[in-house]
Amino acid sequence: MTAFTLDKKDGIATITMDYVGQAQNVLNNEIQDEYETIMADIEADPELRGLIFASAKPDCFLAGADINLLQGIKTAEQAEANSKRLHAMTQRIADMPLVTVAAIHGICLGGGLELSLAFDYRVASTAASTRIGVPEVQLGILPGGGGTQRIPRLIDLPTALDMMLTGRQLSAKRAKSVGLVDQIVAPEVLLDVAQTYVPKGKPRRKPSLKHKIMVGPARKLIIAQARKKALKMTKGHYPAPLMILETVDDGLATDLPAGLDIEARNFAQLLMSPESKQLVNIFFATTDLKKDSGVDSDAEPREVNKVGVLGAGLMGAGISAVTIEKAAKRVRLKDISAAGLANGIGYVGKLLDKKVARRRMPANRRDQIMSRLTGSTDYSGFGNAEVVIEAVFESLELKRQMVSDIEQVARGVETVFATNTSAIPIDDIAKGAAHPERVIGMHYFSPVEKMPLLEVINGSATADWVTATAVELGKRQGKTVIVVNDGPGFYTTRILVPYNMEAVRLVLEGVAIEAVDNALEEFGFPVGPIKLMDEVGIDVGAHIVETLHEAFGERVPLIEGIETLIGDDRKGKKNGRGFYDYQGKSKGKEVDQSIYNLIGVSDPGSNEMASQVIAERVVLTMLNEAAWCLGEDILRSARDGDIGAIFGLGFPPFRGGPFRYMETLGLATVVDKLEALQAEHGKRFAPAPLLKELAASDKTFYG
Repeated sequence: MTAFTLDKKDGIATITMDYVGQAQNVLNNEIQDEYETIMADIEADPELRGLIFASAKPDCFLAGADINLLQGIKTAEQAEANSKRLHAMTQRIADMPLVTVAAIHGICLGGGLELSLAFDYRVASTAASTRIGVPEVQLGILPGGGGTQRIPRLIDLPTALDMMLTGRQLSAKRAKSVGLVDQIVAPEVLLDVAQTYVPKGKPRRKPSLKHKIMVGPARKLIIAQARKKALKMTKGHYPAPLMILETVDDGLATDLPAGLDIEARNFAQLLMSPESKQLVNIFFATTDLKKDSGVDSDAEPREVNKVGVLGAGLMGAGISAVTIEKAAKRVRLKDISAAGLANGIGYVGKLLDKKVARRRMPANRRDQIMSRLTGSTDYSGFGNAEVVIEAVFESLELKRQMVSDIEQVARGVETVFATNTSAIPIDDIAKGAAHPERVIGMHYFSPVEKMPLLEVINGSATADWVTATAVELGKRQGKTVIVVNDGPGFYTTRILVPYNMEAVRLVLEGVAIEAVDNALEEFGFPVGPIKLMDEVGIDVGAHIVETLHEAFGERVPLIEGIETLIGDDRKGKKNGRGFYDYQGKSKGKEVDQSIYNLIGVSDPGSNEMASQVIAERVVLTMLNEAAWCLGEDILRSARDGDIGAIFGLGFPPFRGGPFRYMETLGLATVVDKLEALQAEHGKRFAPAPLLKELAASDKTFYG
């Protein structure tokens, strides 16, 4: 066997799972075959009184189904059969006359939790690595191993729905409080405590008052409320949450066997959906990136113990926060003023205080993390930093000066200088540096503590070990990291600018601001492009547009309306003056009507363009620019382009990213649409050469 060992002692059988050659225990056809063999052995032994299921993997009980298995399923019939096999697997345990106990240590997710639910008792370790949940919704599917039926029959319905609709993972303590596990103990005594349950016999679980909501109008009310919330969150773009609610509702209206049949059918339907296929693609892409060093050579990352951060604004403070907490590195934070420094350190402290208040972190842990952060208004303490990250405003001269300053301060230390610029070419910043090979871009997204992407940018001289070091640090900070090559705007900013500018052009043509934003939100973006400009800063956006216009000319033309906004001191949300009204009661929810006169629109809303037409015209600019970036080797792969747009810019995950989405539309169709827009609006819609080449040869980005 490659996954299980069986030990029998004093009437208790202990199955220990350790999938050989795999970092985690997962379920697939091979494992299920072995499972059936070992269960037959146990069922044939009349001397046994109890069964304990445990894992020998460090920090992993059972991570659920092998995603490769799911990707290999091609038909709904196969999917339904797969779900029913999992049902049979769990029911085999539930039907045993033995007392059964799951000893859970480490991650217990998806099929792992569903399997454990068939046991009479669940004992979990108090280790921080023990996380319990059903994350299937994040793959566009529902728990297909009995989760939609067993979880709400075991715990209260609102908590069960929250777990299934969000994919939220619970700590062992939280799992105990909601009733998913019977006891939590130290990892060292987990098996010993599990054995004590065998003499107790089968549990007599009587539904409490809170479980009576499974029947009658109370259940319907809870389901209806959850549906309303799910629609608000997903805008109807994701079928899985609604199907989960339907499956739970229909299943609780009948008995468990019938409910499991409903689950199997609906699981199959979701697995075959285009949304699920794209979400599974994203899963594999992010998994690949976790293994990607960012370089094609065998260069290894250097050890990093201390990070210097220049600039204590929101960006610098956010970088400091993820570095001291998630990466567990020491940070020296610098700002030009004592007040600015205090604000930055205070911001980090508040982020940790929130976690303490929400009981996600003990107070002493907060103090331990904060002890890694120190500050100064000069370069003292920067001489021994292996990496220095600047997070100041977009000034080429200032950034060059900082490179020079750090090279002077860190003499004798091969310090990596990372710039957080969003548009200035790395080679321009490294020009004049004594060691340009140590200069690299690390483009974070705001707010740093929430946004998952880090875009690492190689200059032409950047050494491979520097890239590998930046990538490794980013991963430790909890980021999904893509590596791109140097150029104005790099990748994410470069594809965002034409997208935002086309939205503004529609407004200048008489389309209402809210109509533009609503159209792109209906397409699947979390926020519309005009509102996004307010969030980022109109002044910042204008500077970036100028940078890209200088580089690409007519392909990124300037817009006079933007200059007028800057002249009127409209910087967006940060100074309360933008496209939206931040002064009144709406606080950014309503358009500032005075903006139209300012940019010369006399009859706003007169151009009643259909939402689909608005979204298509704006999104096509982003798709086309993404193809330009891949063709010019700014991107290393279409995979990185899709992940960068989804995790950095909010491109709708269910559409798979710019490149997957173009393949869904058909590359020839995309070219035809761009050429039609080019004929009407000009050179900015000229299809990228790579896009035309692939379309003509009937090839795709992913091959």
